[in-house]
Amino acid sequence: MSLPLFRLGPLVCLLALAACGRKATPPGGGAVPPSSAGLGPASPLRAPQPLSPNIVVDQFGYRPADEKIAVLRSPQVGFDSKTWFTPSGRCALVDARSGKTVLEAAPIAWHGGVTDRSSGDKAWWFDFSSVQTPGDYFVLDVERDARSDVFAISDAVYRDVLQQAVRVFFYQRDGFAKTAQYAGAGWADDAAHMGRCYLHSDPAKTPDRDLHGGWWDAGDFNKYTSWAAEYVIELLRAHEETPAAFPDDSGIPESGNGVPDLLDEVKWELDWLVRMQSPDGSVLSVVDEPVAPRSITGNTLPSRATEPCKYGPATTAASFAAAAAFAYASSVFARTDSAAKGFAADLAGRAAKAYAWATAHDGANAVFFYNAQNKVAAGEQEVGPDGLWFKHLEAALYLFQLSGDAARRADFDAIYDKAMLLQSAHADAFHSAENEILLGYAVGPGATPAVAQRIKDAFLAAAKSAENLGAVRLVPDPYGAPLEAYTWGSNQVKADQGNLLHDVLTYGVDPANADAARGAERYLHYLHGVNPLQLVYLSNMGGHGAQRSVSRFFHSWFARGSSWDAVGVSRYGPPPGYLTGGPNPAYTWNPCCPSRCSFHSCGAAPLSPPSGQPDQKAYLDFNDGWPLDSWEVSEPSDGYQAKYVRLLSKFAR
Repeated sequence: MSLPLFRLGPLVCLLALAACGRKATPPGGGAVPPSSAGLGPASPLRAPQPLSPNIVVDQFGYRPADEKIAVLRSPQVGFDSKTWFTPSGRCALVDARSGKTVLEAAPIAWHGGVTDRSSGDKAWWFDFSSVQTPGDYFVLDVERDARSDVFAISDAVYRDVLQQAVRVFFYQRDGFAKTAQYAGAGWADDAAHMGRCYLHSDPAKTPDRDLHGGWWDAGDFNKYTSWAAEYVIELLRAHEETPAAFPDDSGIPESGNGVPDLLDEVKWELDWLVRMQSPDGSVLSVVDEPVAPRSITGNTLPSRATEPCKYGPATTAASFAAAAAFAYASSVFARTDSAAKGFAADLAGRAAKAYAWATAHDGANAVFFYNAQNKVAAGEQEVGPDGLWFKHLEAALYLFQLSGDAARRADFDAIYDKAMLLQSAHADAFHSAENEILLGYAVGPGATPAVAQRIKDAFLAAAKSAENLGAVRLVPDPYGAPLEAYTWGSNQVKADQGNLLHDVLTYGVDPANADAARGAERYLHYLHGVNPLQLVYLSNMGGHGAQRSVSRFFHSWFARGSSWDAVGVSRYGPPPGYLTGGPNPAYTWNPCCPSRCSFHSCGAAPLSPPSGQPDQKAYLDFNDGWPLDSWEVSEPSDGYQAKYVRLLSKFAR
């Protein structure tokens, strides 16, 4: 399943503005006690007070010099409204090793004690930012004798978390044997989907293309060129912005080869995109890979799938998208890996050929393929005529930056002007990719000065609005991570917004702005447990510092009832580090429920939660397939993961 287009606040509408349980531990890193990151031996933890669901913190912790706020919550609306809680007048930060109180203060009511609509909660803030000494701590309501999770204060507090998040792409690899040495014994499997694929419209189903490799896109096994290209670009941006965050030791087969493991993963995806390109430069759009039939013992290993794969034809959008990914990757690999000069040069040639084919098949000659209506894969990857201009804009940018060709700059300027005419039609579809394409052009060498200045001015104006950097001070959300609307894939939107706030610093638009990093990090804290559910939205992180993390999610491999169903329930549970979709108030069961498919145990009403809840509580830790359709809430996606990895890397060292 895939994420529909989404909308954030004005900052992500820049184009419009510019135009106007079981602690299984994989080999990638051992279980990390909360404070272990570089602090040496420590005395045992001392946290005898009962853990309260009403005192939420980032369960991994905080960097010493950064903002640190615990949220004390009293549910007023939603499934937990009977567990109301009013904090006492004394909160303390307690050293979890010595048991000593290091700070005590009264919590401050959020917005004078009003109930927040998006969460259904009243809230109080306990700010302990002044404490910078590394160690393990918890927040204690002194009079109620209730505490938060134990967390660390450390410069390296997110290092292991980032490593697990990057390793997710290894588990998502298609056509690659996952041996116990690298995957862990619980997630070992032979290479899946190694057979050749046939064109979806071929009645004879004659396999004629080797399209193995790449990453499964989400919880199913399909692969989409346009989206894959965006994931490549997002991860390459992450590496370019904070290269020190990505070492060469995450425990994948390529670890120790002198190349950051993140780039090794990106190359795995790029090698698949290369297979998707035809000699004329065109790029195929999508591959539909089969799911393994479940055995009576609950075996859902991907390698058991035996049906042949099928693919969709080349399209203009896929060719533009691949051209962009090839061009950007060529420049990155040429700069960062001296052994990859030949690979970088090959990508540059492929980018030029894909761009030439796409421009020859643009406008009235554009080639589209609507895969969902043709029953190829699940999510609809086709952007259609209205979205094609962005794919062209993106490819023009990276080819211009790679080659310095003035013709590509002219292409960019012309398409940018065209985008001005499209602002009203597309205002709901803009997100960080569009903003960062424009910013990348504006701050790069050789940009047309007038266009560059217009982009920067518009971005800064949007960034300083009440919905974006202004919200860091106004705090319209008691959990510090406001969204205009919660949709399918809201956790990606959270990560996206964090990245966008940080773009003020990343792109040097306002390098002295003190709110940009602070606001961005609040979105990270939300994903790490500062939310109404006291839930780390990453899977199986009990062995990596989180006391309460996602235990199950929708995935064809880690399916309900399988040996990988849930942490502490099934034999293995899913691997660590997958970011799930997040709260989705639009969730409901399949329309066939309750009468037309009652034999599939619909129940009497849609599950609540997720349905019928305040926006931030519209989540359930479940992985039921049809007709309960958990993918609307708990399915992961490489897109979610890439956005999260990029945001986390800004704070991981």
